[in-house]
Amino acid sequence: MKYTTKIIIEKPIEEVVKKMDSVDNMKHWQEGLVSCEHISGTPGELGAKMRLNYDFGNRKMELTETITKRNFPEEFHAIYNTKGMHNIQQNYFRTILENHTEWLSESEFLPTNFFMRLMLLVMPRAFKKQTLKYMTNFKNFVEHNTSVTNA
Repeated sequence: MKYTTKIIIEKPIEEVVKKMDSVDNMKHWQEGLVSCEHISGTPGELGAKMRLNYDFGNRKMELTETITKRNFPEEFHAIYNTKGMHNIQQNYFRTILENHTEWLSESEFLPTNFFMRLMLLVMPRAFKKQTLKYMTNFKNFVEHNTSVTNA
């Protein structure tokens, strides 16, 4: 399943990518994030791998992030692997107005087991909704310094 989401952040691109390019900031906009652990490569650089652990109450999830392209301020691409799912993320940033940044995210989810294939078939909107939620959380963090850790 592939889809594209877009959001406008009312801040300059330099400020947007500075906040995006910080592992320490992830907890402020990725609800459920419990921990990040560097696995290999130079942190934040092409080929680097990081383990991300999430707790959504009744569901825990571990992802492995692999950076596949890092060309800030324009692009940041990564692959996220978890049990049953391979997720390719391509993120593009551009200035659209003075002090306004467009963040366009292209997502592709490739299930690796029957259960996740069924989830994509039955609940495709849930994946897009989660992407938009994280993008909105990030927008609120950048524009208003609002953190999901305070919720």
